[in-house]
Amino acid sequence: MEKVRVVISGFGNVGRGVVASLKRNTDMELAGILSRNPARVKKEVSDVPVMDVNDSDAWLAALKPDVVILCGGSKNDLPEWGPKMAKLVNTVDSFDNHSQVPEYFKAINEAANSSGHVSVISTGWDPGIFSLERVLANAFIPGARAYGFYGLGEKGGLSMGHSDALRTIKGVKDARQYTHAIPEAIDEIRDGKNPAFQPGDMHTRECFVVAEDGADKDEIVKAIKEMPGYFAPYKTNVTFVSQQELDTKYAGFPHDGLAIAAGTTGDNNSARVEYRCVWGSNPEATANVLVAHARAVARLAKEGKKGAMTILDIPPSYFSTLDREELLKHWI
Repeated sequence: MEKVRVVISGFGNVGRGVVASLKRNTDMELAGILSRNPARVKKEVSDVPVMDVNDSDAWLAALKPDVVILCGGSKNDLPEWGPKMAKLVNTVDSFDNHSQVPEYFKAINEAANSSGHVSVISTGWDPGIFSLERVLANAFIPGARAYGFYGLGEKGGLSMGHSDALRTIKGVKDARQYTHAIPEAIDEIRDGKNPAFQPGDMHTRECFVVAEDGADKDEIVKAIKEMPGYFAPYKTNVTFVSQQELDTKYAGFPHDGLAIAAGTTGDNNSARVEYRCVWGSNPEATANVLVAHARAVARLAKEGKKGAMTILDIPPSYFSTLDREELLKHWI
């Protein structure tokens, strides 16, 4: 079987996770890596070509990708690079700013349709897996609201997208953001109250920030708490730490989450759907989901499909390495 040629664009923690994931997927192969700083990446990667992302003519000709997995951040990178890449090649990304998904989808759809490519956006575990679970729960329990909670453990869960957003603020050298679910909010749902939560009713945010020398810490805190789409609607605590403390005390990338909906069926019998995931490494979890979607994109492209899609638009069997006979015999 001819392998799906995958190229990674952007090489941070998610990009590293994609490399590890591809080694476990024998129907796919890493064809190369794109970066705005190839020299930096080449110090870490020596077994595949590393090329300048801006030199599209060169890397398209040399790497011949079936799919490019975009591993940039959602705040600045993907809004710029998503539409550019969709005009050049089939893509998958993990754009995770929920409030801006419709706008982003429109931009990607226009670019992908105009070039005849397939681009799957906003995949990972939320948005992504949890998006699907929320839609299914609402369909199976008509009228029920479906919710997503993150960071259920005592230490919370590390959010890559929010951490990346922190690092875009002037004066911030490095940062990590932990999300904490509000337990009482989960209890309300399990009690069947179907509450109309507002942003900030379900989670709090905890930010650990390394400031650059001479930076105005008050201005950093103000910029964080007023950042729309990320921190503005939430109770947000900001703690300044040293780089050493960030690298030791807050090492690792654990995260977890819960998709939940509750309501009634038929003669007002109670009903509840819950889907839980626990990840030792958030970037590797996201990477694994991206790689499965890259397989689906390659299959959709062979069928002549084009335009932007989400997990809601793709048959589940397209993600799997298993053939239909195996799926019917052992997985239904």
